[in-house]
Amino acid sequence: MSSLPDVSAQDVKVTDRHFARKREWPNFVVGLLYLLPSIILFSLFLFYPMLRTLYLSFFLTDGQGVPVSFVGFENFTYLLQSQSFQNSIKATLLFVLFTVPAGIILALFLALIANEKVRGIGIFRTLFSSTMGMSVAASSVIWMFMYNPTIGILNKIIGIFGISDIEWLLDPKFALLAVSISTIWMNTGFAFLILLGGLQNIDDTLYENANIAGVSYMYKLRKITLPMLSPTLFFIITVSLINAFQTFGQIDILTKGGPIESTNVIVYSIYKDAFVNYNVGSASAQATILFFCILVITILQFKLGERKVHYQ
Repeated sequence: MSSLPDVSAQDVKVTDRHFARKREWPNFVVGLLYLLPSIILFSLFLFYPMLRTLYLSFFLTDGQGVPVSFVGFENFTYLLQSQSFQNSIKATLLFVLFTVPAGIILALFLALIANEKVRGIGIFRTLFSSTMGMSVAASSVIWMFMYNPTIGILNKIIGIFGISDIEWLLDPKFALLAVSISTIWMNTGFAFLILLGGLQNIDDTLYENANIAGVSYMYKLRKITLPMLSPTLFFIITVSLINAFQTFGQIDILTKGGPIESTNVIVYSIYKDAFVNYNVGSASAQATILFFCILVITILQFKLGERKVHYQ
């Protein structure tokens, strides 16, 4: 009678891993098929345009955007030495500085008010979030009429206090501030809703224990509300920063980058170079610079800001 061959435990483990890998392949293929529509859409409308923009940034192009000659980093060096591009960087940074902190503080203040359990608070929640239902174009037209130096309501109000009329959108000293105020108003609704949702997810027992201890409202705000709301605040700050760097619609409608390039933010400068001046190479270089700036800021935000986020 022949003896059965000896099978070691190591051979069994190798065989099990072999069959496990064979079983994983069908699951991988099925998962890939589910992701295929998203992969196709992202490739067509995100990855290809991004790589094409990076490619064109190293070329001089003709009026139709076709690369003519390879110039390497000359587009970038020209931009960094250009006074117009430096003005665009300054306008963009000032715009971000004006809109992001003020918009988040205003939305947080409104969310704290709307989170109170009082009768009729739903009406105010609807009012505070109503700007989400308006397009950038419609909101910009409203603010254009409000800023009108002749019939605008803002000049009517300041006229009551004896202040002379201000050319809000035509004076370089006020144009960027005017666009920033309208942008804060447009973006408050979204930030308000997200922050309100974060506030309503905080465990009520934390506040009940604080009330039993007899602590003040400001103490509860500093020690309970803001720490528990930190993940939501982190999300809103990150999204608001990215959106501020990408602002275009209200700039185009209200000021078109003027006066004297005081509101010519980088995105609008990209638009003018690409579709007005037909200098696609320069526009692509600006878009590449903006992309890496946003990427660095986002990475720093995750590295530095996430340390202060409390998830429980």
